[in-house]
Amino acid sequence: MEVSSELFSKVCTPWQRVLLTASLFTCWLLSTTAKVTIHSPLQVVEGQNVFLRVDNLPENLLAFAWYRGLTNWRVAIALHLVEYNASMTKPEHSDREILHSNGSLWIQNVTQEDTGYYTFQTISKHGKLVSNTSTFFQVRSSLFTCGRPPFPAKLTIESVPPSVAEGGSVLLLVHNLPEYSQLFFWYKGLTLFNEVEIAEYRIAKNLSDPGPAHSGRETVFSNGSLLLQNVTWKDTGFYTIQTVNGFQEMELAHIYLQVDSKLSPCCDPLDSAQLRIDPVTLHAAEGESVLLQVHNLPEDVQTFSWYKGVDSTPSFTIVEYSKAMKSIFSGYAHSRRETGYINGSLLLQDVTEKDTGFYTLVTIDKYVKVEIVHAQVTVHKLVTQPVMRVTDSTVRVPSSVVFTCFSDNSGISIRWLFNNQSLQLTERMTLSPSKCQLRIHTVRKEDAGEYQCEAFNPVSSKTSLPVSLAVMNE
Repeated sequence: MEVSSELFSKVCTPWQRVLLTASLFTCWLLSTTAKVTIHSPLQVVEGQNVFLRVDNLPENLLAFAWYRGLTNWRVAIALHLVEYNASMTKPEHSDREILHSNGSLWIQNVTQEDTGYYTFQTISKHGKLVSNTSTFFQVRSSLFTCGRPPFPAKLTIESVPPSVAEGGSVLLLVHNLPEYSQLFFWYKGLTLFNEVEIAEYRIAKNLSDPGPAHSGRETVFSNGSLLLQNVTWKDTGFYTIQTVNGFQEMELAHIYLQVDSKLSPCCDPLDSAQLRIDPVTLHAAEGESVLLQVHNLPEDVQTFSWYKGVDSTPSFTIVEYSKAMKSIFSGYAHSRRETGYINGSLLLQDVTEKDTGFYTLVTIDKYVKVEIVHAQVTVHKLVTQPVMRVTDSTVRVPSSVVFTCFSDNSGISIRWLFNNQSLQLTERMTLSPSKCQLRIHTVRKEDAGEYQCEAFNPVSSKTSLPVSLAVMNE
C-alpha cells in the first residue's frame, strides 16, 4: 500500500522526533520486556535471497523500520506505519527489499555489498523506542560454495529404488526442498487439479491431509518425500510435487514411475508384455551416450515417434518412424546427436546437462491403438576437486576447530576422510546440514592427523588435498 503525502505529513514529524530522542536515550527508553528476535542466515551466496524473519513483534506500535548498520538512523531502508498498514521506502532502499507487515524483511539477489549489520526498530504509539534489534549476515562470492550451488538448488525427485515390481514399495525422495516452504502438494500426473491431489502437507503444523487421489497406500514426510506401498501397475505414471513459500512463490518437480509387472504372478500375460523403456544408464556423465532401450514394441506398429519432454507436439519431435516408408525421419527437436532404431530404441550421444529430462515414445498400431510411455534421463557434470580450509591448523586441547569443504559443483554430496579412512563421527563432532562443514567442539590429542573431504555425485568423485591438524596440550 502506498502512502499519500497528506498521511505522511501527519506521522513524519513525530517519527523524526522519536529518532532524535532514540539516538540520545536508547538505553533509557528500551523496554526491559521486549524480546524481539531476528532469524537470519550467517552466510549466503551472491545471487541468493535473504529473509530476515522477525519474531515476537510487540503490539500497539506506531511504526517499525529497518536500517543498514548499527547506529546511523539516517541510512533507513524502509518504514512501516502499523495503523495504516502502509510502507514507505527510504534512501537505502535498492528496489530489492520487501518489508512485510509482520516486520520481516526480504532482500532479493544479494551481492557482497549487502554484507553487514541490519537493525530493526519498533516505536510505540506513545512515541517511545520499544525495541532495537540488530543482525549480521555475510554474502560470499559465488566462485566457490560450501557444498551448495551459487543459486538455490533446483527441486528434484529421485525414485528409490530406481525401479519397483508390483507389490513392492518405492520412495519418491525429494531433494532441495525450497527454504521457507510453508506447504507442499503431491499430485498423480502432471496437472494440478484437485481431483488428482494425493496429499497436502503443512510444514509448520507437521500435518498431512489426504486428497481425492489418496488410496491409503501413500505416506508423506516432512522433507517432501512420498512413500508408495504395495504398488500396482496402475501406479505407473507421472507424479508432481508443488511447493509454496510464505510469499506465495511456487516451484514444481515431476517424476515418472514405472512399475514392473513382469515379476508379478497375478498379472495377465498381456500386462506383462506392456510397452516400456529401460534406460541402459540411469545416471550419465556429460560426454557419454545414453540408450533408451524399448521393450515389447507392438509387432504391428505402423509408426512411432520420440519427443523431448512430455508433450507429443511436432515442435518437440526428435525422430519419427514410418513402416510404410521403411524410414526414420528427424524432427524439429533433433540435435544431430540422436539416433533412432527400428526396434523403437533411441540413442543419445555426447550428452550434456541440458539433455536431462523426460523423453516420450508414442506408438500407433494398425488398429490405430495409441500407446504412450515415458523415460527420464539425468546427466551430471564430472566433479572437480574440492578445496578444504581449516580455521587453525594447530590447536590446543580442548579448543574447537572447523573444517570447510568448498566445491564449485552443484548437485553434489560430501563425505569426510581422516588419515585416508572414512571419518567416524564422535559425540564431539557435528556436520552442517549440507555436510560441507565439520566442527570438532572439544579437540583431543587423538584428533591430530590428516583430514580430507570428498565431493561426489552419481557418476564421479574427487577428493581434496589433505589438511593436517596438529594438537597441542594445554
